[in-house]
Amino acid sequence: MTEGIQTRDWDVIVIGTGIGGGTMGRRLAESGLSVLFVEQGPSGPRGEQTTLNDAVFDPVARQVRGFWPDPIKATINGRTSEFFAALGSGVGGSSVFYAATLERPERHDLEPAPDRPHPTGGWPVGYDALRPYFEQAEQAYHICGEPDPLSPEPATLATPPAPSVGDSALMQGFRDGGLHPYQAHMAARFLPDCKQCFGFKCPRKCKMDGRSAGVEPALETGRATVLDCCKVTALKADRNGVTGLDVIRNGQAFSLRAKHYVLAAGALNSPRLLLASANGDWPDGLANDSGQVGRNLMFHVNEMFALWPKQGFEGASKAIALRDFYFHAGQRFGVVQALGLDASYGEIVHYLNMMFDRSVLSGLKPLRNLTRIPAAIATRLFGNAKVFVGILEDLPYPENRVLLEPDQPDRIRIEYRFSDELLARHRGFRRAIKRGFRGQRLAFLGQQPELNFGHPSGTLRFGDDPANSVLDANCRAHGLDNLFVADASFMPTSMGINPSLTIAANALRVADHIVAQEKSHG
Repeated sequence: MTEGIQTRDWDVIVIGTGIGGGTMGRRLAESGLSVLFVEQGPSGPRGEQTTLNDAVFDPVARQVRGFWPDPIKATINGRTSEFFAALGSGVGGSSVFYAATLERPERHDLEPAPDRPHPTGGWPVGYDALRPYFEQAEQAYHICGEPDPLSPEPATLATPPAPSVGDSALMQGFRDGGLHPYQAHMAARFLPDCKQCFGFKCPRKCKMDGRSAGVEPALETGRATVLDCCKVTALKADRNGVTGLDVIRNGQAFSLRAKHYVLAAGALNSPRLLLASANGDWPDGLANDSGQVGRNLMFHVNEMFALWPKQGFEGASKAIALRDFYFHAGQRFGVVQALGLDASYGEIVHYLNMMFDRSVLSGLKPLRNLTRIPAAIATRLFGNAKVFVGILEDLPYPENRVLLEPDQPDRIRIEYRFSDELLARHRGFRRAIKRGFRGQRLAFLGQQPELNFGHPSGTLRFGDDPANSVLDANCRAHGLDNLFVADASFMPTSMGINPSLTIAANALRVADHIVAQEKSHG
């Protein structure tokens, strides 16, 4: 199978098939270019319906299921532990497991306003330049939902299914309290008998993700091919550009060639791969003259809380969002969303296990089973409570970064420290949520900030100055004319929402730049 792929000179090789890589590859293939997707994980059968499971420890078993095979090594506030992050490894990447909430950022996320200064001075590409790509991404991903009543920038939305009786009651209760809820913006076509696969792989082309809205339409053009179960070990490059990829598939090592290369392996793995590709021309890692590759790592901070409806009802809330605390009292906080979960025993055990795996007790594995005791007590206390999450924006700090593990260069290693300003904003966010939901019974599910390891960003940020950025405004690597980036690595700030729609919109924008470049040379 690989012989023809190895000998062919492709127009573009896309490394990774998540939201960024899948969207990028589709646009390139539909524009007439030949595209090779290189994916570390398997294609996986369309019919499977699975969720990420951190209780599966065997790397082979994880790989078969489309999970990232190895634990990441994380040093958080000086303490090191290893755990399985919520990352996918298969066609569609992490996106096949996501909850499919794709929301637009606000204008102040990308550029400063007189009353809302930007922490970095603004992105090199502003809101108006990205607006048409937001619209195209919303159409490609079949985004449906209600307009945010607080937003002056309306999204392109299809009509969502009618809210459940429970959701309607919850939202009315929020409105009565002075809040502004709306049906969240969901990437789903809601086909007949929709299984609501939010948080699961979807066995049908109903939930829109990097596979269903990206890779599969690209393959239908006849100009794209997927090489799955294929691990990139290094990008080969000189001072003019990337000259090839070194890969391993089924134990066989070989090289691949293209005119252009797109790195879309994720904000943790893409910088690791550039650092692992160091050579005589690039002694500190590819595209790393600035020393910024891997730095400025950001996550969101999850502020999870249980909320008791004033009227009891069955069923977990799935599609409620509100932005009353997005920019609040001069502070950059973030969106609040329903998680689609009841405060059930299983969900509480899962949450407590995640906290345990990143605690000082993580090395004492037998104690992990004891999380069942507080979970059982909490289940009785919470009853019919619904789980919501506030997504708190993280900001870039150069000391928060992805590092190369010398003895295991194919493993992901990160260092992160909670800044004083993030801790202060975290306290302010909790106060704002508590005040905003006054009159409703509410309980926070933790006291300390909890990083969302499924939302990494910022590790290859784009900018106008090569001295403090890795990519230019078109997401092309400084010093490597044929290397582009299409995942969340490019983001200078994390914003206060899920990053997926912004990743997709930017991938479309960068793809159009590559196509225009090809036409100008043709």
